[in-house]
Amino acid sequence: MSEQSAPSTRVPIYPRSVKGSFRRFKNAILVIAYLVYYGLPWLPWDRAVGPDRAVLFDIVGRKFYFFGLVVQPQQIFWLAGLLMIAALLLFFVTGVAGRVFCGYFCFQTLWSDLFFKIEHWVQGERPARIRLARQPWNGEKIRKMGLTWLLWFLVAFWTAITFTLYWGDAGDLLRRFFTGDAPSAMYVTVIVLTFTTFTMAGLAREQVCTHMCPYSRFQAAMFDKDTKLVAYDQKRGEGVKGRSKVKKGLKTAEDRHEAGVGDCIDCGYCVQVCPTGIDIRNGLQISCIHCGLCIDACNNIMDSMGWPRGLIRYSSETEDEGGKIRIFKLKSVGYALSIIAITAVLVWSISHKADLETAITQTRQPLYVVLSDGSISNSYEIKLANQTSEDHHYAISMRGLDNAVLDTGGFDEVMLRPFKTLRLMVRVKRSGDDAGDKSSKVKDFWFVVTDVAKGREAAVIPARFYTP
Repeated sequence: MSEQSAPSTRVPIYPRSVKGSFRRFKNAILVIAYLVYYGLPWLPWDRAVGPDRAVLFDIVGRKFYFFGLVVQPQQIFWLAGLLMIAALLLFFVTGVAGRVFCGYFCFQTLWSDLFFKIEHWVQGERPARIRLARQPWNGEKIRKMGLTWLLWFLVAFWTAITFTLYWGDAGDLLRRFFTGDAPSAMYVTVIVLTFTTFTMAGLAREQVCTHMCPYSRFQAAMFDKDTKLVAYDQKRGEGVKGRSKVKKGLKTAEDRHEAGVGDCIDCGYCVQVCPTGIDIRNGLQISCIHCGLCIDACNNIMDSMGWPRGLIRYSSETEDEGGKIRIFKLKSVGYALSIIAITAVLVWSISHKADLETAITQTRQPLYVVLSDGSISNSYEIKLANQTSEDHHYAISMRGLDNAVLDTGGFDEVMLRPFKTLRLMVRVKRSGDDAGDKSSKVKDFWFVVTDVAKGREAAVIPARFYTP
């Protein structure tokens, strides 16, 4: 294979640190995200019944505790609603402001940023890290690279441990993990997540955003002329004769304009701070995550030169052409209305959650039984699910079926513990004369579940009585 046809090798990226409004915003997001992720498993929450943790996925009990909300398997559609809201919100934000989710909120970005900071703290600024990478393995390189990898490993390990703590009592799980008494699934999960976090955030880095992330492949389909993207002002930066470094005769804005040279001094600072190593001056690229660090870098240079900011900025094609962007258009309004509608339905569903959920199944084999005295018997299984954190006593009765007798197996009342489910087998018997004089073989009626303590109907369950 010739050199021209050989695949290009990866060029290591050593991002340079930068100060500015976008960097400060990213730092704030980092702090908040890590406090939430690492802190939630330990956040206490007082409940009458259940664990004393604010957030917990109880697989054994089949419940999800989220602060004051308890989600059970039958409410899984709430998760579907949340996923729909998240997807539509991602599409809406992408259509308005580009790939900002990747730049500020993506897990890959958040953990890579932390790993970059560790690398910078141990090895120094960009030139020092490049020099360290190129020098042969000696005592200094072994010490600095070893410390970097150790700290990466500790972060990855604690990230993995924290993930598992969401699935049980954090203190108990942590103790059992280090004493060898934890479930095997916990050890497997910690090993896998430690390896993937260390690899993706420490070694693969920008390769994840460029080659592995599917979002980067279809993001452009959501852009339009009004989408604000990180962009380089080609006309201002290049002028007539292109960009040029600061040198004799080209040190002031007036001299450069007279010479036809743009405001870009070709310092390369925007490239050096980019976490994916692209040159934004070459236009929109698939690897750009719209983090805005190149804007901070360029603004710092413009400030030092005494020139206006904005050579690199968030801008849209419409603004570049001198127009005014339209946020309220069919696409964005459609996304916004969909988000509002689904959110309203979800909030209503959660706020109107019934204290008692019921379901009924009629025995089909046989559908009815003719007893020795000529009466007809139908059997039913009634499921009652207590959705509250209190004990409840319920009585079962029926209405709408004349001259019928309800047999609950001798239980006048049933007690349901908090968040527990009870299956109750009942039979309804009706005399043959009453059942046979009807033109229809099916008679509708209702089971009534009464809350004994409150003296009111907790649920009314429709059912059918079948006759020969």
